[in-house]
Amino acid sequence: MTSVTNSTQLNSGICGRGDRYNWSFLEKKYQVAYETIGQGNPVLILPAFSTVSSRSEMKGIAQILASKYQVTVLDWLGFGESECPPLDYNPVLFHQLLQDFVKSVFNSPLILIAAGHAAGYALKLALDNPDILSKLILIAPTWQGPLKVMGLPDGVRNGIKTLVRSPLIGQALYYLNTTPSFLRLMYKRHVYVDETKLTPEFIAQKHQITSKNGARYAPAAFVTGAIDPVANRKEFLQLLASVSIPVSIVLAENAPPKSKAEAIAMAELEGVQAVRLSGTLGIYEEYPEAVGKAIKNFI
Repeated sequence: MTSVTNSTQLNSGICGRGDRYNWSFLEKKYQVAYETIGQGNPVLILPAFSTVSSRSEMKGIAQILASKYQVTVLDWLGFGESECPPLDYNPVLFHQLLQDFVKSVFNSPLILIAAGHAAGYALKLALDNPDILSKLILIAPTWQGPLKVMGLPDGVRNGIKTLVRSPLIGQALYYLNTTPSFLRLMYKRHVYVDETKLTPEFIAQKHQITSKNGARYAPAAFVTGAIDPVANRKEFLQLLASVSIPVSIVLAENAPPKSKAEAIAMAELEGVQAVRLSGTLGIYEEYPEAVGKAIKNFI
């Protein structure tokens, strides 16, 4: 059974009303953070998976849409302010979490916005539950974890995940890959276009997310491809082509070549509306005004 707790004030990521969703999975209970702002027809925003994944990344878009919609933003289990248990994070877990959350929290069809790696989970939800969603927006969609994009074989990636999960070596490896200087480097390379926005205060906020107890488990699964929602491009495109509701894709023009190639392949499908905007993998956070305008034009 799943349930929603009474409203509580969390460290507000989008300046809305924070809540905890009590999720039961495999006979255990976990707390998942989410936040709601605005009034009107429901919109659910799913943040991209990353080492610093948090609903606060969607603050700009959420506040733009809140003028006409009731916007809810989720922190995935293992990320943001949600509980970070040492689970074997995998696609089955996140598929089930998303489905249970939507069915428990919403009582009417909603508009779903998913960024990055969350795109595959949003598509699966739309395919399995055609009456739950009315429209779907995918922002800079991806389907494979960073180390898989780099071409590392399964055995190496699984070995890295195991190392990061280990008590001492894992914590040390995670620390080295989440120092402020390393986070800034990654943002400069793949996430933001304008590096002047990567201020010490900005990076400090991101680093704080990585300091939470248990924070390394879910990101290790993401980075190594353990939570990839599909196995290959063909499978993702088949999933996208099978969805019956209207779909729009925000394509980030400055995204890394491999990620951009995947998005272009998605945008070329018949029936998919695509909008090309300046930005890279963090386009939803860096340029919320442009992305928000594109979303409002679609919905």
